[in-house]
Amino acid sequence: MSQHGVAPRAVTRSVAFLTAGVLAVPALAGCGSEDPAGKPLAAPDVQPAARDKIADGGTLRWAVDSVPDTLNTFQSDADATTTRVAQAVLPSMFRMNASGRPERNPAYLESAKVVETEPKQVVLYKLNQQAVWSDGREIGAADFAAQWRALSGKDTAYWTARNAGYDRIQKIERGDSALEVRVTFSRPYADWRSLFSPLYPKDVMGTPDSFNDGARKKLKVTAGPFTVKKVDREDDEITLARNPRWWGEPAKLSEIVLRTVPRDKRAAELAAGTLDVAEIDPSAARRITVAARPRSSGSPLMGPGADRSTADALRSWAVANGTDEDAADEETVARKKLRKAAVKYARQQQALRGFEVRKSLEPAYTQLALNGAEGPLADERVRRAVARALDREELAEAVLKPLGLPAEPVGSHLALSGQVAYADNSGALGGQDTKEAMALLADAGWVRGGPVKEQEKKKKEEKAAGAEGEKAGASKEAKEEPAGDGTYIVGEDNKAHGRQDPADHLAQDGKQYKQPAQDGAPGAYAPKGTAAPANRGAAPLAKNGKALTLRFVLPSGPGSQTLRTVADRISRMLERVGIGTNISKVSDESYFKDHIASGQYDLALYSWPATAFPATDARPVYAKPVPAADGSLNVEQNYTRVGTDQVDQLFDQAVSTLDEGESRSLIRKADSRIWAAAGSIPLFQRPQLIAARKNLVNTGAFGFGTPVYEDMGFLKRGAKPAAGPSAKGSVAP
Repeated sequence: MSQHGVAPRAVTRSVAFLTAGVLAVPALAGCGSEDPAGKPLAAPDVQPAARDKIADGGTLRWAVDSVPDTLNTFQSDADATTTRVAQAVLPSMFRMNASGRPERNPAYLESAKVVETEPKQVVLYKLNQQAVWSDGREIGAADFAAQWRALSGKDTAYWTARNAGYDRIQKIERGDSALEVRVTFSRPYADWRSLFSPLYPKDVMGTPDSFNDGARKKLKVTAGPFTVKKVDREDDEITLARNPRWWGEPAKLSEIVLRTVPRDKRAAELAAGTLDVAEIDPSAARRITVAARPRSSGSPLMGPGADRSTADALRSWAVANGTDEDAADEETVARKKLRKAAVKYARQQQALRGFEVRKSLEPAYTQLALNGAEGPLADERVRRAVARALDREELAEAVLKPLGLPAEPVGSHLALSGQVAYADNSGALGGQDTKEAMALLADAGWVRGGPVKEQEKKKKEEKAAGAEGEKAGASKEAKEEPAGDGTYIVGEDNKAHGRQDPADHLAQDGKQYKQPAQDGAPGAYAPKGTAAPANRGAAPLAKNGKALTLRFVLPSGPGSQTLRTVADRISRMLERVGIGTNISKVSDESYFKDHIASGQYDLALYSWPATAFPATDARPVYAKPVPAADGSLNVEQNYTRVGTDQVDQLFDQAVSTLDEGESRSLIRKADSRIWAAAGSIPLFQRPQLIAARKNLVNTGAFGFGTPVYEDMGFLKRGAKPAAGPSAKGSVAP
């Protein structure tokens, strides 16, 4: 799970909750002739080029978030960079194609198929006869067997993060030749293609010591187009070098250097010439887009001082040339600093003309999580009301439309559009419907304008007066705009924190006016000139003397502006049905550990990676929490604490059938029930924005697809890339 990026596949996933018999699940898609899986919403954008157009050699400098603590993807502290290294240097029997579906990797596998189902499932792997480890030894059954034993869960001396699938294997043996590996399962396993990707050598997997420590800081033996040349923790970079023993098409690049660069520093590093490719935020994408345009194109001003009006500039000149010497000196220094910053910015913009933005959608989606463990959201009706109050299309458009990306809400918890298990099952919960949301809240006992205890009221008023109480300080202009009508550009500071529907304001003269019992026009009984109070339909909800207010926890780091923009919109949508929110911004470091994982939140936004194997990977994310021996609740990765036995059973059935159509149907049925439980609400697929040198090819926004590292490189002088998706100049300024 990540609020910024996509977690490696070592992060598993799981199940959610629905009160049995309460909600009818609509007929599943897929019964007709049209495939409900559809197609990916966005294609990869990697500037494709044939290998004969690519120069031989060169070093690719690639920004990453961190140098990982381990190079072993099966350990709990593995991260996205661990996965990137493994993709470049280790075998994978299957890899993801552009639709997020697993496909055989011909560099390692000639074939792999189920050859027996009775009395046991048997999969026969036929390996590429040229496939060898970097020490010259053939890849074979001994490596498969060592990985199975390490990850089976039977030997607790191995510090593994997961064993899903490996715990179903009964034995592994050599086939009729050294190139054949027979894997026999003790129980049927639908997701057998998820195994042995990546595959580590027996030198790493053979003993607990070598597994736990041998692959954390280095990988001596590899079998990919690249090898791990150096892990430099002082300079925060990893160097991968071309593998001379690689039997496939030789890597075009001589080296790939993965450098740790904070996201807010990447535009400057690109301009300085120290990076060739980097994932960037929307503000950096706009800078590069504007830099690429002709200077006469009328592009909006950006950079230091761009937001200063003529009046600001005139006042600055007047102060600098005025009679107050101290103020004049101070203003003169400030003007010099501004000019210096503007010159530096202009130089950077010139340098950024050599880059372009490549964009797609990440294989991950952002969701609104609703903590169902306690408080108002423990009531399924309240969770469903929150969901029905949301306009998911508006949220998707706010994030993706300014970037020129398809702005469609995600319709599944378990797959994304284009993947075989995808179907839009959101109808099991229903779309945005204010009346239905209000009816659900009323049914749950939340009364409009109900009495609120004085202590609660006082606490609320004190909060409103503080830093978090932005609503009380809404500007007049903001009050005059309709709620939710603000224009948001992803990556910019939110200038409408305090925006509120004018109907939400009572008389502002400090007096309280009691609405008469009889029906009448709002404001008709207040003194002349007093602003009309809200109608009762917009009043806050209360129950048992407590207002319905939810704690909305968000990360506060510079890369989290998109989440804060979305949270603002969600808060306004909830306010329309009488649900209040208190936004709590916490440090990025504590966001997951101290709040999400520990359940210290009501509402939260974070992302889950997509998976080609939802029956395996999604189960721990939606599994029904169970009491542990010590009395605590074992939630696995189900941080919403919402789950049912029925959903668990559907996952168990899906992973145990070898009929792919039946498994798909069971996954879609499970997803419908997860929607109905309203423990989490998928919102939109995350944008993927990559800055790359214009002559860098076969690299960029990969979307679902696994990168082909041996084909990355720089164009030969005078060569042109093949026609393909491009994002040049497409990000709205």
